[in-house]
Amino acid sequence: MRIGIFGGSFNPPHKVHKKIATSLVKYGYLDKVIFVPTGNRYKKKELVDAKDRFHMLSLMVKDCINLEVSSYEIQDYLVYTYQTLDYFQKKYVCDEIYFICGSDNLKEITKWKNFEEILTKYKILVIKRDKENLDSILEELKGYQENIILIPYLFAKVSSTFVRGLLKSSQDSVSNYVTADVLDYIKKNKLYI
Repeated sequence: MRIGIFGGSFNPPHKVHKKIATSLVKYGYLDKVIFVPTGNRYKKKELVDAKDRFHMLSLMVKDCINLEVSSYEIQDYLVYTYQTLDYFQKKYVCDEIYFICGSDNLKEITKWKNFEEILTKYKILVIKRDKENLDSILEELKGYQENIILIPYLFAKVSSTFVRGLLKSSQDSVSNYVTADVLDYIKKNKLYI
């Protein structure tokens, strides 16, 4: 089985996150996607508690048989991507582990801890944002190109930052970007206001 690890802050998770995961399964890149929200030690502006982000992701994927959520990175210490991928490879010893990332992450990957190990041991599925040119980073990573797979589909340009802005200004259009269950959870728990 091919299992995709979809890491990120998911602050909050939105419909494009779900669309990316379901598309990777639908078009045969993966058999299953596991969302792995970062823990609270991850330094990011306006990051709500990891447990809230885990619950929102769980609500978002509850009806999807090939999507699930893991709390692995919700620890009292910072968990690095290579550790997460190694954890899942040990858990799913007979399966192939892929890492799903945006092209913005690929451009920064050489700054990650043990990035060579990630690029050597795992296949990376890269989601392009717009029609950006990745030639320079691919040239820099040319020794690892067989493990870097560019996904040819363009997804709607939506970010969690954009969604938080809509929530803060109480825009009704926010329901276009997050599922009803996630929006109910956000309102009930007074997140992002």
